[in-house]
Amino acid sequence: MSVFFGVWILHVLRPSGLFLPRPFSSDFPGRPVRMPSAPDGAKLCGGEAGTRAVHRKALLEALAEELSTFTIRFNSKLTSIEAQNQEDSSIVVVRLQDGTEIKTKVLIGCDGVNSVVARWLGLGAAVDSGRSAVRGLAVYPQGHGFKHDMQQFIDVGKRGAFLPLNDKELYWFFISKSTNKGEEVDLIQREVLDKHAKNFPPAYLDVVGHCDPSTLTCAPLLLRYPWEILFGNVSKGTITVAGDAMHPMTPDLGQGGCSALEDAVALGRNIGESCIRNGKFVPEGANKAIDGYVKERRWRAAELITASYLSGWVLQQYGSGWWMQFIRDMIHYRFLSKKIKDVIRYDCGTLPKPSSFSTESR
Repeated sequence: MSVFFGVWILHVLRPSGLFLPRPFSSDFPGRPVRMPSAPDGAKLCGGEAGTRAVHRKALLEALAEELSTFTIRFNSKLTSIEAQNQEDSSIVVVRLQDGTEIKTKVLIGCDGVNSVVARWLGLGAAVDSGRSAVRGLAVYPQGHGFKHDMQQFIDVGKRGAFLPLNDKELYWFFISKSTNKGEEVDLIQREVLDKHAKNFPPAYLDVVGHCDPSTLTCAPLLLRYPWEILFGNVSKGTITVAGDAMHPMTPDLGQGGCSALEDAVALGRNIGESCIRNGKFVPEGANKAIDGYVKERRWRAAELITASYLSGWVLQQYGSGWWMQFIRDMIHYRFLSKKIKDVIRYDCGTLPKPSSFSTESR
């Protein structure tokens, strides 16, 4: 997972996140190819540039630890949203499946690719990219012994890879045009081993064979059309979306979670600066802050969706004819890959200092 450095959360995650100095080692049948990585000694947002593998559990725990007790509600499905005007301010009423009613001044929909908030805003459903992904976590109780590298293997219309999270666990995935939706977990794993990836190196098959069944998932790769983000309704008053609710994208650049963290920084900065200017939370200032956040994130999100899709599409064109290989090797790797790396190496800025807030604005 490529992440930016300079956000507070990295001080929590850095000790548990494994740094991968050579992240994109690709092995094409018959010819090894190494995709460009960050230059030696490169710095980005106060830390080393490159790829860092972060366990999802560690990320969720780090986020949860910063919230007050009882802030998080589990198993609470959102059913409806209502914007109400009360005197000189607007209130958003959120109703949950268990009957709970919550009133808030600002609503940020971070409810994933099938977001209820995005649908309420008028954004269309995410579309199928034409590929699906099987993903899982391989566990080696005695240690896996692999180097701290992402190893990637590509064949006709399919791609697989694995990378270490620590000395005993590896994250792996397999992407292809086929789909295994609705099949049993053991059947999905067996199909990858015996059918789809049977020509892949023994190391990859061994990793898939060590997968913890409880972590195995299979799902289509979804995305939102970039022009819908550029020209669609991404906000209304003090209601907006972030993360996959705003910009679901294919995982080919590993930027899904990273862009959600970027959203958080941009959102926090705009709302925080509004509170500083006004000395407290002001509804009109919140509206402008949300507008500023959306304006800041539209082009960035559309750019990431497009770059991720094109990168994945080109990578899986092995065996598609000389002209497609020419596009991949001469145009994508020599020219576009540098542009894509610039897209990843993005400085999302900083947050206002906590000392800048008055007691009333917190």
